[in-house]
Amino acid sequence: MFSPVDLGPVRLRNRTVKAATFEGRTPHGEVTDALVAYHVAPARGGVGATTVAYLAVAPEGRTHAEQLVVGERTLPGLARLADAVHAEGAAIVGQVGHAGPVANGRSNGVHAIAASPMPSPLSMQMVRGATERDLTRVTRAYVDTARTLVRAGFDVLELHMAHSYLISSFLAPALNRRRDRWGGPLERRARLARQVARAVREEVGDAAAVTAKVSVSDGFPGGLTTDDGLELARLLEADGHLDALQLSGGSSLMNPMYLFRGETPVAEFAAAMPAVVRWGMRTPLGRGFLKRYEFKEAYFREKALRFRDALSMPLMLLGGINRLDTMRQAMADGFDLVAMGRALLREPDLVARLQRGEATSGICVHCNRCMPTIYSGTRCVEWSAGEGIALAR
Repeated sequence: MFSPVDLGPVRLRNRTVKAATFEGRTPHGEVTDALVAYHVAPARGGVGATTVAYLAVAPEGRTHAEQLVVGERTLPGLARLADAVHAEGAAIVGQVGHAGPVANGRSNGVHAIAASPMPSPLSMQMVRGATERDLTRVTRAYVDTARTLVRAGFDVLELHMAHSYLISSFLAPALNRRRDRWGGPLERRARLARQVARAVREEVGDAAAVTAKVSVSDGFPGGLTTDDGLELARLLEADGHLDALQLSGGSSLMNPMYLFRGETPVAEFAAAMPAVVRWGMRTPLGRGFLKRYEFKEAYFREKALRFRDALSMPLMLLGGINRLDTMRQAMADGFDLVAMGRALLREPDLVARLQRGEATSGICVHCNRCMPTIYSGTRCVEWSAGEGIALAR
């Protein structure tokens, strides 16, 4: 678990990755001291790599207006962030994405795009279907973003292909009703995912590792099924452009609790949202949006094992990993790395303490009350004084 591992052209000091979790620390769309501190903490705390989320490739690809768009304006801050993480001995991952229908077009000042037109519960606007020109532009934006992140010193580029963001919206039949070359059978619905992976790899070569976050199941009717996810993974592996897949699930738009499991903090979510969204959260439909799934350690393991059996490429296991014995089981199952989110929000130094034998598990209880904090500074609300990642502004 704590031995070095090669991820494509990058060597990590161990097999743990801090998963991407919205930081809420870019109020003006730029790197801040608070964002640097947020990632330095787990880097100093022993992870092999920490993932910066969510790096938008285009203005309409932000989830909201405060999110960072990668470009010349943000390059100096990103380089400062990468240097700070490297100084602690960890690698830095940039989660590269386009939010698609998960973008708030009203906040961004530009309408969101998706595979097919649909109403947005976030902006109360229509999300428009992406045109051929849009898809060419977005693919080029992924390439430009990848180039900028390599210049900034990022080691790994994680292409976001899950959670109903733009690429994921093309993969899900319920969100992709197109009749052109981008819709229909999975091979056509996967065209954008494969096109972006190829274009990014051709741009960066061996200057960075390139991975993708994919879904073991979207968790809603008409979403990507596990069988479809396996077919997508086989296509991506055969293309040969990616160094690893991170196995995730759920939908930020349709069923977020499928990803998180555990408690559903409806009241806290409602309090953190604008008035119209608060009202919606109290309706039966809104309450149904945050479904209840029992928490179980490594809850994606069973589905992820199907991917491990079918693929030879490196895989990262994700999903409520909190215990050293769970991490060791992942290695025994043949997974190459483990990705951890909430456990490291609660204890940024957990990996170092596990490695030193000072702990065998984290103390995160998966209450999920960190989730409503994503726009105000993502944090564990169970912190006591002096613990956790400093919420500096």
